[in-house]
Amino acid sequence: MKIIAMIPARMGSYRFPGKPLCDIKGMTMIEHVYRRTAMCPLIDETYMVTCNKEIEEETKKFGGRVIMTPDTFNRCTDRIAYAVRENNMDVDIVVLVQGDEPLVYPEMITDITQALINDETAVAGCLYSKIKTDEEYEDPNEIKVVKTLDDYALYFSRDPIPSKKLSMKPYDRYKQVCIMPYRKDFLLKFTEMEQTPLEIVESVDMLRIIENGYKLKLKETTYETCSVDVPVDRERAERLMERDPLFPKYRRAVFL
Repeated sequence: MKIIAMIPARMGSYRFPGKPLCDIKGMTMIEHVYRRTAMCPLIDETYMVTCNKEIEEETKKFGGRVIMTPDTFNRCTDRIAYAVRENNMDVDIVVLVQGDEPLVYPEMITDITQALINDETAVAGCLYSKIKTDEEYEDPNEIKVVKTLDDYALYFSRDPIPSKKLSMKPYDRYKQVCIMPYRKDFLLKFTEMEQTPLEIVESVDMLRIIENGYKLKLKETTYETCSVDVPVDRERAERLMERDPLFPKYRRAVFL
């Protein structure tokens, strides 16, 4: 079985323009993501996928593989599907790792990818973690998820779900962690589907899977990560990187 990782990244984020190239402890954010992803033993090849020359040049500078795409894609899943199709890639599973997750751990990729491999009924997978604060729960940059008892996705939203008004009893609240493996055949099918109503309303492309009746496998992670959505997140990522056990293992690594 061949498994590849693809990291979509673009310069045009309206919340943090140019964030893929922002500096975190002397290294661009995309280099952190790329190097940490490539350390996963399940991954055979890692690719940066972008429409921006600046990102292409930076990836080549640190020795990574890069695939260029048109700038017409609004959804990162559509971008990686294009890269797989246009390059006629002979793979079984494509793992989407968001380019704004500089503290991704290889074990996270292994956990959700293995969960998908083990579940023949699911077409894709996604990590999730517990929401620890009310601030996270209210933050529209954090995509919340509700799930079945056996860890399949029911719904995603940028609004707080489930509603805190429904019960006075404490309950666990969850958020999406953006590592998402897809079976290749489904990924190519996915990109041919029309965008779905709830996907458009929530701006969450995983809803396209659920609205079309497919099973999306979830897996909980306890790793502490930091999605960089706005400039202040970069500062938090730097603080976390100071005590990160993985960073010293790749900070001077060279791709051959």
